Amino acid sequence: MAATADIRRLTLDGRPLRIEDVVDVALRRARTSLSTDPAFRARIQRGADLVDRLIAEDGVVYGVSTGYGDSCTVAIPPSLVPELPRHLYTYHGVGLGRWLTPEETRAVLFARLQSLVQGMSGVSIALLEQLQALLEHDILPLIPAEGSVGASGDLTPLSYVAAALCGERQVWHDGRLMPAAEALAMHGLRPLRLRPKEGLAIMNGTAVMTGLACLALRRADYLGRLATRLTAWNVAASAGNAHHFDQTLFAAKPHPGQQRVAARLRRDLASDRPPRNEQRLQDRYSLRCAPHVIGVLEDALPMLRSMLENELNSANDNPLIDAEQEMVLHGGHFYGGHIAFAMDSLKNLVANLADLLDRQLAVLVDSRYNHGLPANLSGAEGVRAPLNHGLKALQISVSAWTAEALKLTMPASVFSRSTECHNQDKVSMGTIAARDALRVLELSEQVAAAMLIASRQALALRRRTGSEPQLAPEATAMQADLEARIPLLVEDRALDGELRALLAAIRAEEWPLYEA
Repeated sequence: MAATADIRRLTLDGRPLRIEDVVDVALRRARTSLSTDPAFRARIQRGADLVDRLIAEDGVVYGVSTGYGDSCTVAIPPSLVPELPRHLYTYHGVGLGRWLTPEETRAVLFARLQSLVQGMSGVSIALLEQLQALLEHDILPLIPAEGSVGASGDLTPLSYVAAALCGERQVWHDGRLMPAAEALAMHGLRPLRLRPKEGLAIMNGTAVMTGLACLALRRADYLGRLATRLTAWNVAASAGNAHHFDQTLFAAKPHPGQQRVAARLRRDLASDRPPRNEQRLQDRYSLRCAPHVIGVLEDALPMLRSMLENELNSANDNPLIDAEQEMVLHGGHFYGGHIAFAMDSLKNLVANLADLLDRQLAVLVDSRYNHGLPANLSGAEGVRAPLNHGLKALQISVSAWTAEALKLTMPASVFSRSTECHNQDKVSMGTIAARDALRVLELSEQVAAAMLIASRQALALRRRTGSEPQLAPEATAMQADLEARIPLLVEDRALDGELRALLAAIRAEEWPLYEA
């Protein structure tokens, strides 16, 4: 957790927030509070009051005095209406798969809270305060990752949030699993009794896919920058041609993100100097075309950010309650199509980074193509050279991780399934797409961790040949940091501990990479 002095305080009142806010809350670099502004609280209360009045006057409000989904034609007797929200989260307790991590869970809670404070969900201040208290005290519902089709909201995973608010099921708190009621009591909180519409308001939204997607986008942005730095090192290590990234060349195909990547490579390689006659005219595509691969991600990030932040700052349950016009608006804002598209796109872009780095590694370890470096980048010399195998096995693992990442790029959104008696007959699969994207990121970060070892090894071995790679100060400083973390591989050793440490460093963004 960040030091207390570094923790931001975010006051939620319906104003737009950014992906960085989600990430900071997820990593506990920011804390949340609800606005105390009387106008904000009055706006929330008007929505809850309208729901109460509609029940009293009309008697029929979807999901309040009727069953859910295809059961909307089933009227609930007035005496049983207060029990309906509990039945909603109870029968949705069917999730399976891995548990969301603490970081992912905080992102989900924050995304749901930001949607509800828009003031169009007909909920009470008490519900918002209880949800905010979970974040404030780090009481994290144990949420299974699987079971949402991404339309009618993330119903099943969000049922675990609703249950925790009401003191039911399990939470992760204070370093251990415990009953939700116990964790609430530790902070003087009582289990909530959901009012009419509040079960739907918690569960009938896109918070799980949105929270996961925000975390994924941040990780992808950093990974793209890291792939750029790795490419610069690999060009230098393989005695490549830095002038593949010439400014005039990239002005002829002016994709802005692609141009930014080329400019970063020029700076890292200190390549604004006349080419030497002995330089090769053309390197292999994995080096020469790196801006064209990484640049697609760089150009896509602003569009994907816009989609995610629109979703984050939206009211996305059903029905919506417009207290100003006294209207109940039935629609489908729970449909996660934009998140599905964004995450299906992102996992393709990220897997291409893994594939790019995998191909660069193949060049580096092959003595036929690496221009004077030893086979498998082995640092062993003399009589012990035949005994040692360098990075031979590491390349095999990189190939496996890359293949698995590429396999997961099939778009989840095209696998819509009709369900719930054909009421949910077209669904987004946005939550599956977000989970896929996180898995592709995990695998691609593993590839990048391996490449940090390989690039560190290759640069040192290039120096051994008597050629000092020309790198800019920032790239040189990071190289020195890496050399302090990882001893040169001379005698064969297991690398898994170093890989895990590097993976943690990547996910913590320990190296500043280019401009923000």
